[in-house]
Amino acid sequence: MKKTLGITAMLLAAAMLTSCSSGQQPASQTQEDTTGVSAKTGDGNAAKDTAQTDGAAQTTEEAPAAQAPAEHKSLPSDSLYVKKVDGLSDEFFLGCDISSVISLEEAGVKFYDWDGNENDLFDTLAQSGVNCIRVRIWNDPFDAQGNGYGGGNCDIETACKIGKRAADAGLKLLADFHYSDFWADPSKQMCPKAWVGMEIEEKKEALYEYTKDCLQKLKDAGADVAMVQLGNETNGKMSGEKIWMNIYYLMDAGSRAVREVLPDALVAVHFTNPESADNMLNYASKLKYYDLDYDVFSTSYYPYWHGTLDNLTSVLKKVNETYGKKVMVAETSYAYTLEDGDGSGNSIGDVINYEKPYPFTVQGQSRELRDIVRAVADTGDCGIGVFWWEPAWLPVPGETWEERSEKWEKYGAGWASSYAAEYDPDDAGKYYGGSSWENQAMFGFDGKPLESLKTWGLVYTGNEITPTVDALKDAEITVKLGEPITLPETVFAIYTDGSENEVPVVWESADLEAWTNGEPGNYTLNGEAGGMSAVCRVHMVDANYALNFSFEDEDRSMWVIENINDKTTQIDYQKKALDAVTGDFALHFWGEKGTELRAYQTVTDIPAGNYSLTASIQGGDGGDDQTIYIYAYVNDDESAMLTAPAELVGYAQWQEPKVTGITVNEGDTVTIGVYVKAGSGSWGTVDDFLLNPQKQ
Repeated sequence: MKKTLGITAMLLAAAMLTSCSSGQQPASQTQEDTTGVSAKTGDGNAAKDTAQTDGAAQTTEEAPAAQAPAEHKSLPSDSLYVKKVDGLSDEFFLGCDISSVISLEEAGVKFYDWDGNENDLFDTLAQSGVNCIRVRIWNDPFDAQGNGYGGGNCDIETACKIGKRAADAGLKLLADFHYSDFWADPSKQMCPKAWVGMEIEEKKEALYEYTKDCLQKLKDAGADVAMVQLGNETNGKMSGEKIWMNIYYLMDAGSRAVREVLPDALVAVHFTNPESADNMLNYASKLKYYDLDYDVFSTSYYPYWHGTLDNLTSVLKKVNETYGKKVMVAETSYAYTLEDGDGSGNSIGDVINYEKPYPFTVQGQSRELRDIVRAVADTGDCGIGVFWWEPAWLPVPGETWEERSEKWEKYGAGWASSYAAEYDPDDAGKYYGGSSWENQAMFGFDGKPLESLKTWGLVYTGNEITPTVDALKDAEITVKLGEPITLPETVFAIYTDGSENEVPVVWESADLEAWTNGEPGNYTLNGEAGGMSAVCRVHMVDANYALNFSFEDEDRSMWVIENINDKTTQIDYQKKALDAVTGDFALHFWGEKGTELRAYQTVTDIPAGNYSLTASIQGGDGGDDQTIYIYAYVNDDESAMLTAPAELVGYAQWQEPKVTGITVNEGDTVTIGVYVKAGSGSWGTVDDFLLNPQKQ
């Protein structure tokens, strides 16, 4: 998931952030819904090393059974609408990752029960229907002077304390080994300090011994370990290794350790970006190819970034049907507010650069959880659980930034401390601070449980009370400059059961004439509907003669896509709003061995005049020898082509090259397009071609 609030995380809200640090796998390398455009794809198979090492995985005839408690608990609610999840197994894991709890408590954070009394967090979770706790384990999250890196300072000693308290509350434990000294996610799979410089044979032995030692400590502490996770969001990387054969060796070492110390525990692997079905199935195929001994294939699923729930169910079902593994969601969450409780900024904030499938309300948070439980349950008996990431990572007490910062540093209660700079200088070393997640917790900033916490138990029984209005959908209109602005007369009210209905709206007064006679820009207008605040976002744009300029229309026949020399591995119209400028779609590319492509269209029936062309492009791993530009030429005269350069400089770092001085006479045609040539592993998206009249 995402845990950092560095620049990347703020842009993603931090792909990032997935239980995460600053970033996830660049989202532009993935797709939720695509239309192929004549591009070759890789076969997804690595060459198998014929010299297998000692300790190759031994497969088991039958995986251990899920160990979740059979008894489930639910609390009544007078306000929360929860639809029962039919066919939900009594052994389904309903879990929470509360790895930061020890640091939070040491920093003065208090938790309360449903009657408003101070209470142990573990007991409140158990009373609400949670039956398992997930805890991350870092090898050595401390500097040489013993100062913690932050994020809960989650070493094995901390994990043992959490495991013991979980067991005392009747809760199982999922031990999440990151095999790193700090955050591990698709963008970060750093080798622990103690293993740096080791060859793979030495490293796998170190991992095996480390895992055995940690599991024995958890066992001796009294933790009831039901599942062990071998790495965190290991999308093709793990503990400094980037070759699948080596990743397998490390996972195999961890699996053998689990089978020896805790033979009844499930062994899980963990990936992310399920919106990219091909990538997820490729990970599963790699593990099958190397014959890894494991039981559970898990994924992160954050609805801001990871596609539809139907796609999630489909991907997990395919993994089970093809490879016979149990499946689950190891991380999810959703915001109930956009408020910031500690002044450190949040991964999901006011800048809307992510999907928002539910309102940011307590009921919206509940609906997200219920729907994900249903999506996993819909896979059948193989679907065994859902875990919420850090539902109790609250702001630490303090009236000022300085007071809170002192506690983040001393107790590790923020996502990172300044001491993490020695291990992660480019992210934690620059952007250390507090929690970026408190608005996605299931407790208020005051430590009192939110009504949404009851969802854990209510998925079994349902709580289908009379629906009421929960929130209003923002209205959004796009108007060309010079044209009249017609505001919507109604907005959609979203009810607690998820249904919607139009309601009349009254907008505040605004100088709409100045907007339409001004420059391109975005405006926000407030209003009132049914006693609730309404918002209309008005986008003023130039006239645009590019056809299907943002690839949103299903008919994309005006666009010609050339995969030059069949070099690019993947070219498609990707449906992912986070990787687009306007709407949901963008032209996506990825080249395992390099990218070279051209996309263009020829515009006819364009009035005489002078024009400019702009487009938006973002991506990464372009290399030192990349050549990227947008272009325009008139009447098929490529010798008179006008161009403007761009570069792939990083995820969500949009470049907007602009070509000016395109002179068009009556009856002329104009060809506009983009050329991309970049290095191995290059990826990105192109969106929003704007062929606008050039102002004099």
